Amino acid sequence: MTHLAGSVQLFPLDWYDARRAHLASPELARHAKERIFPLDLMSILLFVMLGVFIFMMFRRNKKTQQQQAQLQSQFSPGVEVMTSFGLYGRIVSMDDAENKVVLELSPGNLATVHRQAVTKIVEPVAADEEETPAVPNDLSSLSVEGAGTPAASETSEETLKRLNEEGKKDSQ
Repeated sequence: MTHLAGSVQLFPLDWYDARRAHLASPELARHAKERIFPLDLMSILLFVMLGVFIFMMFRRNKKTQQQQAQLQSQFSPGVEVMTSFGLYGRIVSMDDAENKVVLELSPGNLATVHRQAVTKIVEPVAADEEETPAVPNDLSSLSVEGAGTPAASETSEETLKRLNEEGKKDSQ
């Protein structure tokens, strides 16, 4: 217990001093308890929020582990998958003892990755029901502005004059 020259300390700082203050006076004991165990509303709310945060963290981790276990139960040779680093491939074989998966990236190109690196099963994309319109391969079906005058018969001077006139029309 620290004393200043001739002054008496009113609020003890440790539990031993709090017990001695109780023997001295009830007023000092009450102040000592408040200093040692300050359980006000804000402290209680802080502990409750901390407890909720920890609970939510454990719950999220458990949910993630369940999703990962469900995904890994669907692994079998021939399934198209994607790894956590964006590598696509087809499962060729799996080694449960060493947690390894062999992926075929392209015909004859194999890669061995850790089982936990495989994070997604890729569903094959179904073809669209709507057919895309057929585009002809020849130029005969395309219409050209000013089709009455073939572009090949225009001289360079005529082209310059035509472009200048079109520029004047656009600026007006």
